[in-house]
Amino acid sequence: MPEGAHRFELGSLNCTVLSDGYVAYPAPWLFPNADPARLWHALESRRLPTDRVLSPYACLLIETGRHVVLVDTGGGNNSLSSGAIVARLDVAGIRPRDVNTVVLTHAHPDHIGGAVDGRGLPLFPNARYILAEAEWDFWTASRASLQPLRIPDELKNRMAQTARRTLAALRMQVEPIVCETEILPGVRAIPAPGHTPGHLAVLLSSEGHHLLNLGDAAVHPLHLQEPEWENGFDLAAAQATATRRALLQRAAAERMHVMAFHFPFPSVGTIAPADSGWEWKPGW
Repeated sequence: MPEGAHRFELGSLNCTVLSDGYVAYPAPWLFPNADPARLWHALESRRLPTDRVLSPYACLLIETGRHVVLVDTGGGNNSLSSGAIVARLDVAGIRPRDVNTVVLTHAHPDHIGGAVDGRGLPLFPNARYILAEAEWDFWTASRASLQPLRIPDELKNRMAQTARRTLAALRMQVEPIVCETEILPGVRAIPAPGHTPGHLAVLLSSEGHHLLNLGDAAVHPLHLQEPEWENGFDLAAAQATATRRALLQRAAAERMHVMAFHFPFPSVGTIAPADSGWEWKPGW
């Protein structure tokens, strides 16, 4: 497949990671509690820019033979580089009407922006949209407080507006879940709160093989190596850190492959214990 789409098999599941662009954030936004000198050294040693961090968007397409599932939808028109999800799906031979399940790990704009079209209508007309009930309740409340986020207020306001507008458009197709749920055989949604109240991870299992999609429980490989380094977009930082550790411990213990929405494309790999955290090894 062309660049921007990475296809692999997990047992009987056909999976494709689909790129939907990227954004670059000031480094302190993604590592607000990191010692600046240690953060500078960690980025410099990886030959990465030390002032800004590139954050890709990676959605996951799952084809089971009977079902077509999309995990997250990209940013839509919320970023100058996003909005390519329909084109990516078309290259994979999938039309929007073929998708029968969309799993939204959470309601941040880069994950739900591609769920609606330019008219504000559901882009996947035949799909059920799986979302945690806690996530729905938080963003559709009269006022969703984003005060704990360590990012500019203007960005917080845009996030809240996009979530309310998009979820309102999806309201007739949303299926809220309240606990770990088998969405369909081989695909489970796992509560992973902290980043947002109803943040979900997604576990794929087939023929003895497993892939744990972390969503935004970690947004950079440094969050694996330094799991106590927080993310400025986490609503409840301590809870997010505990969730991240629990997910990574499970993935390492059960030798799962791991995916994360914002990791360098193609965003899949394995982890291994290293010092106080885990080493990220990209590749399938």
